[in-house]
Amino acid sequence: MSDSLRARIEEYYATVPLLFADAEEFGSLRLFVRRKQGAPYYGGPSHAQPTAAEASDVSAGDIARVRARQRELGVAEAFEWLAEAAPTLRARIAAAGLTVAERPLMALDPRRQVSPQPVPEGVTLRALRADDPALPAALALPRLAFAEAGTAVGPAGRKELSAVAEELTEDGTVATIRPTIRAGHKTLIAALASDGTPLAVGHYHPANGTTEIGGIGTLPTVRRQGLAAAVTTALVTHARGHGVNTVFLAYAEDAVARIYSRLGFRPAATTLLIANQPARM
Repeated sequence: MSDSLRARIEEYYATVPLLFADAEEFGSLRLFVRRKQGAPYYGGPSHAQPTAAEASDVSAGDIARVRARQRELGVAEAFEWLAEAAPTLRARIAAAGLTVAERPLMALDPRRQVSPQPVPEGVTLRALRADDPALPAALALPRLAFAEAGTAVGPAGRKELSAVAEELTEDGTVATIRPTIRAGHKTLIAALASDGTPLAVGHYHPANGTTEIGGIGTLPTVRRQGLAAAVTTALVTHARGHGVNTVFLAYAEDAVARIYSRLGFRPAATTLLIANQPARM
């Protein structure tokens, strides 16, 4: 990974949460605290990261104070950071009794052109508006996709999708995300069936010409039709068309990494995080 790419990713991780949260300082750690309960939030609710200039100085006391504040807030004890930026932090987090997981990153060369990927007949790709009727189901889809790991076809389909979409509407999640979409802080692109049902979805949060693509998932009953690849390239094209030059993403499984590799993404870095913290929204 080049120094310039690492610097852009570090800046992104330090900047984009501030679109949705306030920062509290605990020595050499910064804790992001979301402004509203349930608000759309990059990086998981109330996660902490080392400050770029002082990553090597994080103490056991800093970690303990952040965890105490997270317990006070009633949120998960979540930490997330770029491994290359703080090589000694993993041992200190582990010494505090927390299990650290790895999430490899891949980045796309800004000079690399991406081609639209084919989709099944009748399927269309669309960036969703804040008032889009497909939005509740699009927000629900990742829960089903990530609950069934891997790329194999699974049992969760339209019935389950409808139930989760109703839940997210009733609990206010959909309403809190609409303003973020209107403001341009979050873009969702969905592959939609002819009746408007989301079959695959992904999103990005841009900041200062950089973005991480995330939340890419396919409804388990319709996997293995190229939908995730189509959504990924559509997200890249949309982001580049809106001023983004640096695009990166994370993956958890080698089978998924192979899809991104075929699209031109290459290994870049590694994000470390607490194993049981919530997924990005």
